[in-house]
Amino acid sequence: MPISLDAIDRRILSVLQRDGRISNVDLANAVGLSPSPCLRRVKLLEDAGVIDRYVAVLDGLQIGMSLTVFARIWFKTQDAETTNLFAETVRAFPEVVECYLTTGECDAIMRIVTTDLHAYWRFQSDYLMRIPSVQSVKTDVPMETIKRSYELPLG
Repeated sequence: MPISLDAIDRRILSVLQRDGRISNVDLANAVGLSPSPCLRRVKLLEDAGVIDRYVAVLDGLQIGMSLTVFARIWFKTQDAETTNLFAETVRAFPEVVECYLTTGECDAIMRIVTTDLHAYWRFQSDYLMRIPSVQSVKTDVPMETIKRSYELPLG
């Protein structure tokens, strides 16, 4: 169940979503608090699980991971065992950076990051298609990134 956030909590979260390395003093100034109450609020948000973790967002181009593809997955069957096997297997693949079970046309959608199209083809044939529960994979290759954000809307 979601926790109730007041306006100050929302301002804190908004700033932290843009800059997770901001100092507590700068964060306090940005949200209109003194440092001690600001730090207490951040700690409460962390303890409540609202702030899940802090990460560095990498530029894939700079580290040679320049290709992002979206794979739509169809299962052979849709029972719990099939779904669980798929989920366990996919969690072990570092190339899969996001994966969602879906309703609609396909059973799962994943975002995969790799070096190039050949590397993706190898990943699909050597790993994705060898998952016993997978019947087929259809891949979409984006031509241009229009928006990429990790900030959740805070209302």
